[in-house]
Amino acid sequence: MIEKQVSLILIFIASLIAELIDGSIGMGYGVSFSTFLISFGIGTAVASAIVHISEVVTALFSGIIHINHGNFEAKTFLYLALPGVIGASLGSITAIKFQNISILRVLVSIILFLLGMLILIKYVRKKQLIEYKVPRIRKLLPLGFFAAFIDALGGGGWGPITTPALIASHADPKKTIGSVNAAEFFVAVSASIIFIIFL
Repeated sequence: MIEKQVSLILIFIASLIAELIDGSIGMGYGVSFSTFLISFGIGTAVASAIVHISEVVTALFSGIIHINHGNFEAKTFLYLALPGVIGASLGSITAIKFQNISILRVLVSIILFLLGMLILIKYVRKKQLIEYKVPRIRKLLPLGFFAAFIDALGGGGWGPITTPALIASHADPKKTIGSVNAAEFFVAVSASIIFIIFL
């Protein structure tokens, strides 16, 4: 009983730290928290399910706050969210189907490590952009699908993939972060539904 309580306290602390990271740089909750859960001995599919169910709440509040502060671009949000729902659903099914394959845990760990490095590199190498552009639909659609698929498969990756890619293409950083966070709510909901039904 004591061991279970200690485990829950550690998970609570890890989730808190992961959200502090995400709140400070606009990405990293899933990568940070999933890495902890997997290293804690939790399976990849279960870890992803835990992360996405908790992200339903965090993404909802984060998205509302960003929208209220004007950090939102409707086109970016829409064309990330639509393919994101499909990508998250397929990624969740893939995570469940191959959860017992040991190589998947290694693959997911490598993906999470690379995404973590990407977060650090992007944070250290800040660039001052002069002219901001709204990303094109042909870039948003595949980006939303791919990011959501990887996110559902490994429990993290939505923010680390979409945010740096959009900012690198001269999108407004504030509106990018707000739009990505708002779209993440729908990605998290769709992934959570699949996990709850099939896992």
